[in-house]
Amino acid sequence: MFIALVKGNVVTTHKVAKMAAKKLLIVEPLRVDEGQPDFTPTGRTFVAVDHIDAGAGDVVLVTQGSSARMTEATSDAPVDCVVTGIIDTITVGGKDFYKKGG
Repeated sequence: MFIALVKGNVVTTHKVAKMAAKKLLIVEPLRVDEGQPDFTPTGRTFVAVDHIDAGAGDVVLVTQGSSARMTEATSDAPVDCVVTGIIDTITVGGKDFYKKGG
C-alpha cells in the first residue's frame, strides 16, 4: 500500500464490460519523511479504481497488484490499482504529520 494525492479523474466512454461504472482517479504517490514538514511528491502518477468516493485533493491509501482485486468492487475486474481509504490523520515520530482539512 502507499499514500497518494488524488490529482484528478479519468473518463472513458468505451471499456471492457467488467470496468463499467468504475470511477477512475489519477493518483500521485507521496513520500513521508520524518524530517520534512510536508509530503514529498514522487512525480509519478497511476490510475486507480475508486469506489469509496474520493475526489481531487484527497490524500488516500492505495493498494496495488493482485491485492487490488480483493475488494468487493474489483474482485472480478482487470484492476491493478485501487483506492482503499481516505486518510484522516498521519502520525510520524509521535507528531501529527497530516490532518485532513488542517
